[in-house]
Amino acid sequence: MTRVSVPAEMLVWACERAGWDCEHLAAHIPQLPDWIRGDPHPTLKQLEKFAKATHTPFGYLFLPNPPEERLPVPDYRTVRGGREDRPSPDLLETLYTMQRRQGWLRESLVENDAEPLDFVGCARLSDEPDAAGREMRRALGLGGGWAAEVGTWQDAVSALRRAIEQLNVMAVINGVVGNNSHRKLSVEEFRGFALTDSYAPLIFVNGADAKAAQMFTLAHELAHVWLGSEGLSGFEGLAPEGTDVEDWCNQAAAELLVPARELRARWMGVRRQQEPFRTLARIFKVSPIVASRRALDLELVDRRTFFAFYEKYVNRERARAATRSGGNFYNEQNTRVGELFASHVLRAAMEGRIGFKQAYGLTGLRGGAFEKYAKRLGADLP
Repeated sequence: MTRVSVPAEMLVWACERAGWDCEHLAAHIPQLPDWIRGDPHPTLKQLEKFAKATHTPFGYLFLPNPPEERLPVPDYRTVRGGREDRPSPDLLETLYTMQRRQGWLRESLVENDAEPLDFVGCARLSDEPDAAGREMRRALGLGGGWAAEVGTWQDAVSALRRAIEQLNVMAVINGVVGNNSHRKLSVEEFRGFALTDSYAPLIFVNGADAKAAQMFTLAHELAHVWLGSEGLSGFEGLAPEGTDVEDWCNQAAAELLVPARELRARWMGVRRQQEPFRTLARIFKVSPIVASRRALDLELVDRRTFFAFYEKYVNRERARAATRSGGNFYNEQNTRVGELFASHVLRAAMEGRIGFKQAYGLTGLRGGAFEKYAKRLGADLP
């Protein structure tokens, strides 16, 4: 039986990287304390199991010292007033997967003489964010009162995501790593991110978040594309704080989803209700936090009213356990992979520009699952 020597600090680092202490993992891998002491060393098969359990790239375990893993994009997170010191394996893997997809699509589009998208990076921080929000709304083809006419929160999120993809922006919503339901993405770590590119911009929304929050994150990340400023977002709410970039994107997204003109027209009819912000939230299909912050920005309420509601709402939401049921696997691929990206991959595979093995890797779908999803998109695979 061949055993391999692994530095003890690498084993400890892998546990901490996954967000656990060694005692927790030892309950599942009883030999771990012995490996850390070096008596005995793990077998190759045991080490592979350990790497899988901690979501650690296998080769990392043989390094003499833990690597410094940095986020590959700027960090604009303001969750709980601070930023995470170490990105989780789930976040890193998600970011790397989206970067690979973006890189492949960009190369494919350039090779096929596609034109760059003129709206990517068309705005500046010195521009009025409300004007950018109105321009995004016009580009998306969203008419006045569109959200009020949509029946459910889910339908509103789906409609906005489809409208974004019609601009040739990949819009991905996923609450887990790939299709692994055991690796749920943390809303406390991040809400979404944008990867800007003039040919293949991509926005990602943490699907573990509430639907109302997903609406705002979609619009917020689209504002990042308009600004040409990629990065990771993790706003907890919309309290008046954060970076210049995040504040600008928040304001542009708020105008996109809750136009000032429409809100002022609705305000007189709801202002004396017991919960006016919840009423506005249902009308515009946004969270009550977005509705209340928008009212503050438009000076319809004062800061005391906003912060009183903000604190009450946030405390109530934190105390409420989130329960979500799973959906249809193949329907979820429209958001987890995105129809825009999947269609390009399918076309490339059917035209022989890439092999089906590469198509499986790009979409995260294998064999029969890939074929079934392709049929749902209208493709007739050979």
